[in-house]
Amino acid sequence: MLRFVLKRVVQAIFTLFIVATSVFLLLRLMPEEGYFAEGYDRMDREQIDAALAEMGLKDPLHVQIAKFYEGIFHGDLGTSITVRPKVPVLDIIAPKIPYSLYFGLASIVVSLALGLPLGVLMARYKGKFMDGLGNGYIILIKAVPAAVYYLFLQLYVTKAFNLPMLFKEGKVISWILPLICMSLGGIASYAMWMRRYMVDQLNMDYIKFSRAKGMGNSAIMFKHVVRNAFVPMAHNLPSTILFTISGSIYIESLFSIPGMGGLLVSAIQRQDNTLVQALVLIYSTIGVFGLLLGDLLMALCDPRIKLDKKGAGR
Repeated sequence: MLRFVLKRVVQAIFTLFIVATSVFLLLRLMPEEGYFAEGYDRMDREQIDAALAEMGLKDPLHVQIAKFYEGIFHGDLGTSITVRPKVPVLDIIAPKIPYSLYFGLASIVVSLALGLPLGVLMARYKGKFMDGLGNGYIILIKAVPAAVYYLFLQLYVTKAFNLPMLFKEGKVISWILPLICMSLGGIASYAMWMRRYMVDQLNMDYIKFSRAKGMGNSAIMFKHVVRNAFVPMAHNLPSTILFTISGSIYIESLFSIPGMGGLLVSAIQRQDNTLVQALVLIYSTIGVFGLLLGDLLMALCDPRIKLDKKGAGR
């Protein structure tokens, strides 16, 4: 088990290294005015070059990358350029984290609580009304751009149920609509994959053998099918954290939630390269270690996966 975990951790760190380096290099291709809060148009070439040299942007690329990683190891992600000039990036991000964290975790809980039972019902009543209703919902969510139904909910559901249109600090009722919007895609994904895995299990020989022994449908469904179908689902659960956060980028801006998603949009719009770099690195870390957690959960859920034997795997 320890060898398996160490191997996955090393892979995760190597992936993060590639992502961080790629983001660093791509941002160096952005226009240089993104490194100036104001006054760029009034500066001559010598002043611009002097300012870039002071920021270390005139150093050779390998020197810049070395300084970048040295800063990461010391917990220094740089300072903001345009959003809050000369303020450390971590000081800007820290107050935003709780909002994104609370909304993200709450939406995952809601998605699991509604999506998995929906998938179970769709598989159990395959071809019937519940299956058709669930498939209709999944098709709607997958086919219609998220921005369209987010706006629809914000404009019409707020009026129908007298809900606040924007997030307000300390007003719990204003959390409802953003949470619903953030959960819709997760509910559809969990339901779709749970149904698929359960239908696959229902066609297995061991299910036919259980029916031949006289075991009831309910016992087969919950004792065997749901349990075995959840094994591949366990691998997908942590990775949905990244997709939840990705969705929150638009939702936080739409509902004026002071989280990391809205901050990233603002940083991109104002070309704050240092802040964009830090936020992308944080999102990448969450996604990569979410996948790592998925591997570990899948191994724990499925006893057939051997972690201690050489060459063993899924």
